[in-house]
Amino acid sequence: MGSMQLVQSVCGMCTARCPISVEVKDGSVGMIYGNPHSPLKGALCARGVAGKALERESECPQSPLIRVGERGEGKWKKVSWEEAFDYVAQKIAAVQQQHGKEAVLWSDRDGPFTDLYRAFMRGIGSPNVCTHSTSCDLNTHHASKAVMGLGRGMAVNDFANCKHIVLQTRNIFEAINLGEARTVMQALRKGCKLTVIDIRHNVSASKANDFLLVRPGTDYAFNLGIINTLITRKLYNKDYVDAHTTGFAELAEFVAPYTAEWAAEQCQVDAQAIVRLAQSLAAAAPHVIWHPGWMTSRYGDSFQVARTALVITALLGGVGVKGGIVPGRTPKECGKAGLKKFTDLFPAPKGLRADGLGVDNKAFDPGKGLLHKAFEAISNPPQGAAPVKAYMCWRHDPLQGYPDPDALRKRFDGLDLLVSVTFSWSDTAWYSDVVLPLSTYLSRESIIATKNGLKPQFFVRNRVIPPRYDTKADWEIIGGLAKRLGLDPLVFESAEDVWRFQLEGTGLTSADFTEKGFVSLTSDPLYVDLADYSFPTASGKVELPSEGYGKGCGQNMLPPYTPPVAPPEGAYRITFGRVAVHTQGHTINNPLLLEQVPENTVWINSKKAKAAGINPGDRVRVLDAAGKSMGEAGVKITSAIHPEAIFVVHGFGHDLPCESRAFHKGISDSKCLRGGLDLQDMGGGGLSMQEHFVTLEKVAGSGVA
Repeated sequence: MGSMQLVQSVCGMCTARCPISVEVKDGSVGMIYGNPHSPLKGALCARGVAGKALERESECPQSPLIRVGERGEGKWKKVSWEEAFDYVAQKIAAVQQQHGKEAVLWSDRDGPFTDLYRAFMRGIGSPNVCTHSTSCDLNTHHASKAVMGLGRGMAVNDFANCKHIVLQTRNIFEAINLGEARTVMQALRKGCKLTVIDIRHNVSASKANDFLLVRPGTDYAFNLGIINTLITRKLYNKDYVDAHTTGFAELAEFVAPYTAEWAAEQCQVDAQAIVRLAQSLAAAAPHVIWHPGWMTSRYGDSFQVARTALVITALLGGVGVKGGIVPGRTPKECGKAGLKKFTDLFPAPKGLRADGLGVDNKAFDPGKGLLHKAFEAISNPPQGAAPVKAYMCWRHDPLQGYPDPDALRKRFDGLDLLVSVTFSWSDTAWYSDVVLPLSTYLSRESIIATKNGLKPQFFVRNRVIPPRYDTKADWEIIGGLAKRLGLDPLVFESAEDVWRFQLEGTGLTSADFTEKGFVSLTSDPLYVDLADYSFPTASGKVELPSEGYGKGCGQNMLPPYTPPVAPPEGAYRITFGRVAVHTQGHTINNPLLLEQVPENTVWINSKKAKAAGINPGDRVRVLDAAGKSMGEAGVKITSAIHPEAIFVVHGFGHDLPCESRAFHKGISDSKCLRGGLDLQDMGGGGLSMQEHFVTLEKVAGSGVA
């Protein structure tokens, strides 16, 4: 029997990518812990611990596959990696020869390991790189750029030193980033106040000092009422506003009609609750954070909700100061060289993008892209742009994460090639022409990544155990394709060669990561000094009306408030979110996690349930606008959700026969969103995924006997 080893690596069960320590003995994974050298101090969430179930999973792609039946039929030919690489490379070359270099689209879940992917796309000459952000965080990302000039990833929430946190469209104790959740809990224990604004009383609300249940779709009204109260009652930080912001007079004039009383009526809350919140924030200022949200692809004005959250923080003096929202630092600010970039090996493509960015819209971040618009370009490209004919979908599932999957499949039918790179089955993989199986995160290395923030660091994902099946790591798949497409600089013989390339000029070697899994670039947090710091906006200051950004995207940054549409008689606005033990759809088939939450129970308001004759123990079907069932589940009847809405956990409702445990478990919220690919928040680019209505049908024979 061999001895136990402890390997430092990075979790892959969600996008937080927490540092982990993994016990390995005789080639098998034992326990998985949070990295004790990191702020996690050995802690890990349920999803991270359940990662070892991935290594025992048999219901996953186990070798490269090429489709032999119709798309979605599930008929595959098992092939070697050599044959798969040849097939994909030949198809890409043929598409580019016929339609142009820009006819290839790439999308992924973004994150710290993407430099190699973007280099591949640069190498083949296509600018069409997108992330999943239009279905998640794009409105917040662009709101941050509009107000501070910083993308979401470079705007750091200094929870540890905060005295009042407001969570609005951010459920921090269920959509868990473990480091954030632990830091917030530590801050609360030290006396920090927490206010939660939501349409339902979620787990985060259970930790709050104050909870405000608002009408769905009225968050923008709430924020305007707060801004009005801060200004009219002179609760804002005048010295900070005068020194570090622009556009205050214009903002004050705009919000004049939006009083606390007006906002209270729109949001169906007490006006004094709005006033008290403004006063409480002013008392804690400048150590305040009004979180701009995480998954903000919700309503038609969600960009403005996120933008005004940042404006409120700025009015209180909380942008750029300790205990507020502060600019992240990079290796450069630590006096250190950054990692050598793969993208620098190739020139940036100059062709027109399939999503139209860079022509009419110069404000949106092309690094994020508009994936739903790129899908539209499969059959209807922007004027002068090439149609998308080859699509590489890397480790995410648009057919499960985007609205109206039936409509999206029809768009995919216009592709000559659809490739899915994945470690698990998904709706998109099942509909693909080629499946390239990615090794699980415990059985693959990734490129070294940079974590910017108050204490920048480099970190690495190590291969903990060998792959169980015929799968490959990121760098191996990219290298295999690159070799056939003439991109020799991206072909590496080993992970050590990859890391050696990245570390050139840093003075580090891969051995420096062995003990901790990361290398800190500074021992102390690096805060900016506002006296000599210039925000990366046109003015160098925090921009309250965001005029420069508004001109770039052609939108009014101070738009009048429009009330939400009420649900039709007998219908409900469908809302969805996260639960702490699942990550969207890719953990639903995990036996350890499905045991904890086996379906997405439908939350419904008590009065609405009584009127509809729905009782505890009943099961219901959720019907979309066309009256088609999107699955069934049990009900949670509670006064802790607004009467206009129902709520389900996102990611359920799988109907792939290859996923026996997840098969037909719960409700598919994405299938309820018919027409949702065309509902875009024009200010921030995110889709409006909670602007849809459903009805409920009681399942005959269900309920308590």
